[in-house]
This record gives sequence, structure tokens and C-alpha cells, in this order.
Amino acid sequence: MAEYLRSNITLLRWMIAEGYGDARTLERRVRKMEEWLKNPELMEADKDAEYAAVIEIDLDEVNEPVVCAPNDPDDARWLSDVAGDKVDEVFIGSCMTNIGHFRAAGKLLEKTTGALNSRFWICPPTRMDAHTLMEEGYYSIYGKAGARTEMPGCSLCMGNQARVAPKSTVLSTSTRNFPNRLGDGANVYLTSAELAAVGGILGKLPTPAEYREYASFIDAMGDEIYRYMNFDQIESFQKAAEDGKRIAAELIVDVA
Repeated sequence: MAEYLRSNITLLRWMIAEGYGDARTLERRVRKMEEWLKNPELMEADKDAEYAAVIEIDLDEVNEPVVCAPNDPDDARWLSDVAGDKVDEVFIGSCMTNIGHFRAAGKLLEKTTGALNSRFWICPPTRMDAHTLMEEGYYSIYGKAGARTEMPGCSLCMGNQARVAPKSTVLSTSTRNFPNRLGDGANVYLTSAELAAVGGILGKLPTPAEYREYASFIDAMGDEIYRYMNFDQIESFQKAAEDGKRIAAELIVDVA
């Protein structure tokens, strides 16, 4: 939590320096975060709280990936139940992805030789993600593999920048797979970025064993791949955040 907040404090003050939104609102949020970091307290439920339901999941029993089948986000199934279904297109993007997912997909694509068996769409959710991935060389990997990179944002998730082919079968990392959302008559599975990449490389939903073979390769590089984009550790954001802090101090006498 503290790591996340420190990163976001830098990001919000960078936003102030860049002229995003209302400086008073952003600075108020920053100061509340700083107050919490000085005296961190976790929220707790009231002792007499009542719940509509209590759902307990034994994670020891989850030994293979879970996907949401076409075209209903509530239709969750084990990977083994849908393995073998063809995959025409893959969308790795939406606000549910973080930079580690794109690194993982890039490592899998870099490892692959020969032509891909599916069409790949890669769309980082923010310009900051895209910039970092470019600096780290992942855009070169995507391009060499033949993946199409989209302008950062929603892209296929909302169908407002592009569409998949009609009646195609798609693996998507977004949160919704309602009928016709990504493409006319498309059958869309919701999966993790790692599973989407493997399915796209193979041209089909893999068996759990096939997936684990690829996943072991990613797991071995976990520390390198699954790093947060901590803005408080990026020099350009640090410098801009100092400017944002100064701007906020000049504009705001009291943000309480």
C-alpha cells in the first residue's frame, strides 16, 4: 500500500505540473495520502457489520487458469473445459492490465519463432506505460512478431478505436465480453494476459499442461517482469512532481 501511494503522489503532482484537471482537487488528494503514510491505519469492518453473503474459496483447489466463456463475464470455466477452441485474435489491453502483463506477453512473443497463429492487438492503458515499454524495447518485440500496437487507451475494450473480424474467436484481457462489444458476432473469452499470449501463439486455447510449459518460462523471470511502474523512482516524473508541488503551493493556500 505504501509503495503504491508514494508512486501515486508523484504521479498526481506530475499531473499538476502538466496542467491536468483541477490543481486544488489533485493536491487535496495528495495531502490525504501523505497524512495516511505518516500514520497508516487499515480500514476494518464494524463488529456488528452484516453481509449479504460470505464466499470462501480454497485456493489450493484452483490448480489451473479460469476463463470467462463467450459471451458472458459470469460464465467462468476451467481452462481444461475449453482447451482446443481456436483463437483468431488476441487483445491485450484495457485498464485491467499493468505493465508487467505487457512485459510477460513480450517475453513470450520474443521466445516464439515463426509466424503467429493469431492476430495480436497490444494496447497499453496509459501513455506512461507505452513510453516505458518503448524504452525497455518491448515495442520492437511486438513489431517484429507482427503484433498491432494501438494508441494507449480503451481500444478494442470499448470498440471505439478498432474492431476484431466478424464472427472471430478472441482472447481478451478486458473485463467484459458482451455480444458484439469487440466485434460483430465475435466469440470472446476473458483471460489473463499470459494465457491470451499463449493462446495466440498456439492459435488455440491451450491445455493446462501446455499453458504451464509457457508459464514456467515466465515464472523464471518474475522479478524482472512483474515490476510496478513506480513513478517516484522515475527521474523525469520526480522532477515534474517537484514543479507540481511548487505550483500547488503557489495556487493553494488551504486545500482542507
